[in-house]
This record gives sequence, C-alpha cells and structure tokens, in this order.
Amino acid sequence: MTDNRRDFIQRLTLGGLALGALPSSLHAAEPTGRLPNRSSLSGVAQAEPWDISWTKKLTGTHKAVFDSPDLDGGLGVMRAGIVAAQYMDVFKMPASDFSAVIVLRHNGISLAMNQAYWDTYKIGKKLKAMNPLTEMPTDRNPALLRESDGVPKNFAEFAVDKQIARGVMVLACNLAFRDVVDAIVKADKIKDDEAAAKAKSMLIPGIIMQPSGVFATTLAQENGCIYVRAT
Repeated sequence: MTDNRRDFIQRLTLGGLALGALPSSLHAAEPTGRLPNRSSLSGVAQAEPWDISWTKKLTGTHKAVFDSPDLDGGLGVMRAGIVAAQYMDVFKMPASDFSAVIVLRHNGISLAMNQAYWDTYKIGKKLKAMNPLTEMPTDRNPALLRESDGVPKNFAEFAVDKQIARGVMVLACNLAFRDVVDAIVKADKIKDDEAAAKAKSMLIPGIIMQPSGVFATTLAQENGCIYVRAT
C-alpha cells in the first residue's frame, strides 16, 4: 500500500464518517444478474437478454460510476460508499440524492464472488489479498469485510453486499467472469457448463452481469454518471 493510500485510509478512519443518516434501503435492489451456462469467445455465453434495467434506477441528483478493475483491498467498493457519505455530509442531502454504480471488472471480478468461492479456491492466497486497514494478508473477500475482520464499523457499512442492500448498482464484467469459470473448471476438473453454473451460484446476490465492464461504465455515463477510476 502506498503512503498516500495509507494516509487516505487513516484520515477517513480518524475522521469518523457519519453514517447514521444512511437509510436501510434507497430502493429495492433485486438480485437480477443472469448468467449463461455455455462459453464463448466473448466471455460466458448469455442465455437471456442482458439486464440493463438498472439504468432506470439512477434517479439521484448526483450520479457516479466507480470503475474497479483491480482487487486493491476492496478500496474501489469502499470509495463508492465513502463518496456517497461525503456528499450527504457536505450537502445535507438524503442518500437517495446520490446514485452510485460500482463496476467490477478485470482483476476486480473476484470481488463479485461470495466468501464460499474465496474459501474453496484459496483466492486470498492466490491473489495475495490484503486487508486495506490492517495491511495484513487476508483470506476474506476484501469487499465483504466486517468488524470481526478488524474493520471499523463505519467502514464495514461499505461492504459490497450492504451497499447493494441500500440500492447501489453493482455490475460485473462478463468477460472477466470467464476467468472465474475457467478457474473452477481447472480446480474441480468438471465440464464448462457445470463450472459456469457453479460460478453463477457463487456470485454475490444482487450483482448484475453485463457484457463487459467497459460496456457497463460507458452505459452508466450515458445515463448521467460521472466516471471515477476507483482503483
């Protein structure tokens, strides 16, 4: 971790972001991601039409898409929550006035997978994952860290599943998801169709698969989101 990033984390932790204003839900965040069970040259084949209904839920006065192509200790996911909380604090506005989109692509695709996937395939060790606050190696998905993992309560509120529950749109890259399927094929020695189905079952509920991460960030911008390179 660079000194700048460490200072950034320390300042936020000591500053104690006020998250009490965060509602339990901005709007219903349904687990609408759909994944195929056949491979293709463009990633994992899509059996049904792509779900782009999330664009209709970007109703806030302020909109931003947080592009997260790297693991980076889950900081790309955290930043989306941090910026939303800062907007609420500075402008004294309700959470519903800030529409956030998080795009997990490239190496960041592992953040879209549940803890069972991380445990089963030893992802923490394989990717040399780090807890962004303790700077220690972790077997946990950094985007799912809890207080029990040494994360302050205010930061634990920025876990990807908790943000999804509050209505944040979290999108995953279908091209990068191909790597997840391939890893399961290799480790379990099973057919591609079986691996794709297993990978789908290990995707964090509520994450919506898109043709690619670049497609997702482009579409978000077309629907009014400011682009933020989060990692």
